[in-house]
Amino acid sequence: MTSLTDPAPPVAAPPATSISPTARQIWTRGRGLLLALVILLIAGITLAALNSGEKHGRLDPRSADQFGSRATAELLKASGVSVDVATTLREATAATGPDTTLLVTTPDLLTPAQQRSLHNATASSGGRTVLLGAGPASVGILAPGVRTDAPAQVSARAPRCALPAARRAGTVDIGGERYTTDSTTDDTSRTNACYPSDGLPSLLITGTGTDTDAGTADTVLLGSPDLLYNERLDKQGNASLALQLLGSRPHLVWYLPSLTDPSANSNGDDGEKSFIDLIPSGWLWGTLQLFFAAILAAVWRARRLGPLVPERLPVAIRASEATEGRARLYRKTNARDRAATALRSATRERLASLLGVPPADAHSPHVLTAAVSARLPHASVNPSALLFGQAPAEDAALVRLADQLDALEREVRTS
Repeated sequence: MTSLTDPAPPVAAPPATSISPTARQIWTRGRGLLLALVILLIAGITLAALNSGEKHGRLDPRSADQFGSRATAELLKASGVSVDVATTLREATAATGPDTTLLVTTPDLLTPAQQRSLHNATASSGGRTVLLGAGPASVGILAPGVRTDAPAQVSARAPRCALPAARRAGTVDIGGERYTTDSTTDDTSRTNACYPSDGLPSLLITGTGTDTDAGTADTVLLGSPDLLYNERLDKQGNASLALQLLGSRPHLVWYLPSLTDPSANSNGDDGEKSFIDLIPSGWLWGTLQLFFAAILAAVWRARRLGPLVPERLPVAIRASEATEGRARLYRKTNARDRAATALRSATRERLASLLGVPPADAHSPHVLTAAVSARLPHASVNPSALLFGQAPAEDAALVRLADQLDALEREVRTS
């Protein structure tokens, strides 16, 4: 006999189910996602650390990368030429003058309105304008009377012209855009064409008879910017030609056009723009491609697979496991209506068998309710509301419904 002071026997913890998983189950399910998050975090920190230093883009005079131009800028400074970097059109046009060379790294990136503003500023400045890789998108405005031809591969080429700067530099790495002049609008005596490829030059100087006349406006078109890269500056006569073309004036403005320039969003007027006008064309094309890709994915996922084919399972599954799995799916999607319908349908079929109701009338509210009321005239619940009522609004109501259906079936069996 146990006394009142004896300790109570330990109560065994209820077994874990799919509805109440253990900590080990939670860890097993979530460790893959946690590992992926850790890898992403480490990769982000690594990339941030690698890019934490001072980085600049291609042809930037502050960049020491292989495609930067810091070596060219340092050589010019050592020769007494001051080098300033401009990133907006306002800065570039404000710095033009007879003692200034304006270098435009990517002329094709400028909008037509920007090109017109730049040409108007440089045409009356008396200085030099150097255009790197100017193509059909910009050469018509920035260098009137000049046209482009099919680009040539960059390689070591001889000058084959009388330009003193080119003859002193000799062979250089050049190519890219090739240029021709319109003889009807341009005086060929004031044009120097050098480094030809298939008869068309990759270096063209228009607007002056020589290459060092300060105070006389001229335009230098360089088919490719390769000779200004850090990795190529010490090869051939690249450094010599770069210093002579960019160092003819005491001041050099290195203009790096970008899409973030406020002037790139203007067409030369003060009219307001819509949101669509402010979106670059590349984003619009990308959105259109994603739209068609989504349609194709929807068609692919919605294709008909044909009727289902029954197949015997390779293993036997206990009914309790199947019931628990279906219940877990119902709970995950909050499908209380589907669960209540399944419970009521099964109860109605069993009651019909107990009451002698034909299977065809098992789901008829009038027939089945009348049979239940006749067997249980003093039932504690309304059979019609219990067997054919509305879906429960919460989980607790669903549990009560299941208990009441079990109680009703027991009463019918024992009556």
